[in-house]
Amino acid sequence: MLDLLGDILCLDSNQITMTLEEVSGCSTTDRKMETVRQALEELLVAAQRKNSLTVGVYESAKLMNVDPDNVVLCILATDEEDENDVALQIHFTLIQAFCCDFDINILRVSGMKRLAQVLGESLTDSNANESKDLHCILVTNPHADHLKLNEVGSYCKESRCNNQWVPYLALQER
Repeated sequence: MLDLLGDILCLDSNQITMTLEEVSGCSTTDRKMETVRQALEELLVAAQRKNSLTVGVYESAKLMNVDPDNVVLCILATDEEDENDVALQIHFTLIQAFCCDFDINILRVSGMKRLAQVLGESLTDSNANESKDLHCILVTNPHADHLKLNEVGSYCKESRCNNQWVPYLALQER
């Protein structure tokens, strides 16, 4: 009987038809994404405490040029207003290519405000000028909180197996 119920679930109020796998898959995916979000935030805090973060597009490019073997994760962060920044997108393309050449996990994230909160940074300084460039962040210590790094790395690997070469994660403001 469960098989019959599992085949199709009809919701009369909206006339939406979904399979049981789709219904349960949504909540599973949401939980997985929340777990990865939390792991990423905890990884960033732990790596920052251990001075294992490199922050900024140019700083990251310099480090990858000198010591790519020490980089274990590259985070490329944008919000909607950054999508039309051609120079930034070119930098991202070059950084992504470099990361692929050296088998460095890449993760694109949105939610710059939340990212700044996690890192204890401000997106603008007191003079209303742009402060620290949070568009590219490298985790550089291969031993940085390995459990959280494994969680994020597994998500990146899973995404690549599903032909999403640069996985995406939306950070949620709290």
